[in-house]
Amino acid sequence: MILSMLVEGMSMRAVSRTAGVSVNTVNKLLIDAGEACAEYHDMTVRKVNARRVQCDEIWSFCYAKGKNVRTARAAPEGAGDVWTWTAIDSDSKLILSWEVGDRTGETAIGFMDDLRSRLANRVRLTTDGHKAYLEAVEGAFGGDVDYAMLIKLYGGSTGSNGHERKYSPAECSGTIKKAIEGRPARADVSTSHVERHNLTMRMGMRRFTRLTNAFSKKLENHIHMLSLYFVHHNFVRIHRTLRVTPAMEAGLTDTLHDMKWIVGLIDANAPKVNRPTSYKKRISK
Repeated sequence: MILSMLVEGMSMRAVSRTAGVSVNTVNKLLIDAGEACAEYHDMTVRKVNARRVQCDEIWSFCYAKGKNVRTARAAPEGAGDVWTWTAIDSDSKLILSWEVGDRTGETAIGFMDDLRSRLANRVRLTTDGHKAYLEAVEGAFGGDVDYAMLIKLYGGSTGSNGHERKYSPAECSGTIKKAIEGRPARADVSTSHVERHNLTMRMGMRRFTRLTNAFSKKLENHIHMLSLYFVHHNFVRIHRTLRVTPAMEAGLTDTLHDMKWIVGLIDANAPKVNRPTSYKKRISK
């Protein structure tokens, strides 16, 4: 129940109050689940036959926004702006790879190297116009990819003055589809699916909700929540259009899993406790 509430967008304090347990219990379970899910994703999401892949980055922050870290009291390591890079299979909606870091080329290289290691075939890849992707894609795929950038052109804010201008998003006045490598099909050059998934992430993880105090206080817990969320999204949550989980659609499994299965991953990942020798002797007798 606790894990289900976490992936449905409830904060740790709210889960603690609803479930009637200590917030430390919720935190400990999140850590255990995050470690188990990260290991399972790394081992299982391999040799995926994908056709179209879309990549994007979503912003959040840990402890304090980047501009405020300098003046923050006792800011821990990892405090500041945090970017989560995601790659989604457009057809199965499977999250193939994800990376947490900044928005520099170094993070982009690690992200693309990981994505390449999980694919079994040549894909049509689309990213936004972020320049860090250029070197990263070239280094990871070489010429073995049909890669294009979707560059969006923005005009003024949809609101005219005051708070409307501050909170209304800038209006997209047009797009440019730019072929970078290979022969990408113009009809497949899109980031709509990965951008829609950004909304799902903000709805499913309280840490991504803007203008609240539910942001992550520790980078480690931020990563643990992402690990839990992505395994739940891939293997447990039924996609409304596909009517199966993304992992089933991608052919990684033919089984519909539930949250008890994730609890089983936690138990399997737990360290084995060595029993005293005297106890083992009594069992053998």
